[in-house]
Amino acid sequence: MVFIQLTGLSGAGKSTIAYGVKSLLENNNHRVEVIDADIYRKILCPDLGFSKEDRKENIRRLGFVANLLATHGVIAILAAINPYEDTRRILRSYGSHVYTVWVKCEIQTLISRDTKDLYKRALLPENHPEKIHNLTGINDPFELPENPDLILSTHLESVEKSVEKLFSFISTRIQDKQTSAL
Repeated sequence: MVFIQLTGLSGAGKSTIAYGVKSLLENNNHRVEVIDADIYRKILCPDLGFSKEDRKENIRRLGFVANLLATHGVIAILAAINPYEDTRRILRSYGSHVYTVWVKCEIQTLISRDTKDLYKRALLPENHPEKIHNLTGINDPFELPENPDLILSTHLESVEKSVEKLFSFISTRIQDKQTSAL
């Protein structure tokens, strides 16, 4: 089937878009699972921290689950920051059914949204007790995706428009796979 790896900074809209698309796909009789990193990390990866290697291992585990679902006919949407290009490449190497979608959002917009106060805490002075020292995009790296299959610019378009674009993208891939199977 199809495995979509959404990548983007915290607050860009990955989970919101993933669940919006899931609803539309289910309304069209498709089986869909959202692998929301915020939820799955607590269950599948509670042993992992936020070092570079732990972040990569988290994505490898979540990607394994998503790929397993996809190979069993479920549309899998992995909503995770997924900050490293080499890890995104590993997931893409699973096959032609894996697509990378960059949920792109400018830092200023993310700072203004900041529903979890992560950016506020990451921008605190160094000696502040509540400072976050490993927020991706602020004081931890985010490697820009090379050649993503789709870019959703959530600082420029509404959630509904981003959901519509991803739904259309996935629907086209499903139709292409069904046509090639004939």
